Amino acid sequence: MPVPAPEPRPALTAELTGAELLRWYWTLAELTALARALGLSAGGGKAAVTERLAAALDGRPLPPPAARRRAAGASRQLAAPVDADTVIPEGQRCSQVLRAWFTAELGPSFHFDAPMRAYIAENAGRTLGDAARHWHGTRAEAARPREIDAPFELNRFLRDWHTAHPAGTRAEALAAWRAHRSRPRDRKGPGETHGTRAPGAGGSQGPAETR
Repeated sequence: MPVPAPEPRPALTAELTGAELLRWYWTLAELTALARALGLSAGGGKAAVTERLAAALDGRPLPPPAARRRAAGASRQLAAPVDADTVIPEGQRCSQVLRAWFTAELGPSFHFDAPMRAYIAENAGRTLGDAARHWHGTRAEAARPREIDAPFELNRFLRDWHTAHPAGTRAEALAAWRAHRSRPRDRKGPGETHGTRAPGAGGSQGPAETR
């Protein structure tokens, strides 16, 4: 059965629709250049710029800007001694005071992982006892492998590719990455892989890609 010719990636211009923009891989530099050409903010990272561009290209209202972080020291921080009834104030950081209390309460394995950092940042008004219960309740989630964030797509791809092809070279991996990112996202479903080798490199394919 003949293999269909690869679909060419369109030029990144103001003529694209938001849906078409989201089908393809673009570098941050490409997205930033288009945002500036359209008079849009190019700040906030790749995901924010992509969301802003997709809205503008479709004629939708732009997403609201992310709230600015408080300046360091602008909010009251907890000081020792603290206990389970201590209320988390607005803007509390994952400080050494909190680390010492949680380690004493939860044991030496305690650390500020993503679920705990988010809880402290987003739950002003709750107590440290609530946060300790949140720690116990999120251990199964925290133990699962976490997906690498969108700005690190290349790192994720290379990690998966080398897992599938431990004898593969970096040159083969990068060639596979270039082939991978040249395809639209909706062509990377079943049958497509992170682990595809460069043409002519031989070897088997790796696990199917998940996004």
